Amino acid sequence: MKKVINGKLYNTQTAKALASRDNHCQPGSFDYVEEILYRKKTGEFFLRGSGGARTIYSERIERGSRGSSRIVPLTEAEAREWAESYADADTYIEIFGAVEE
Repeated sequence: MKKVINGKLYNTQTAKALASRDNHCQPGSFDYVEEILYRKKTGEFFLRGSGGARTIYSERIERGSRGSSRIVPLTEAEAREWAESYADADTYIEIFGAVEE
């Protein structure tokens, strides 16, 4: 998936996937959500999120909504917060380096 946002290209084919999460609903269900954290070669972070018709990734259509995907640029602080919430400790350390005990 490629998207230009604020004059910058975000491309899941050329960025490195770092961590992912889903909400354990059935893929294809109205409530399914999947997110993958990426880092571009420039060091910038972004999420590729996708989800069903009842998720934050849905898009409006004429008679309701449907599932969709989108790219969401993240600051480093937002990427850290996402990783703290969804990645395991080893993955977090691999992405951001050692943290205090």
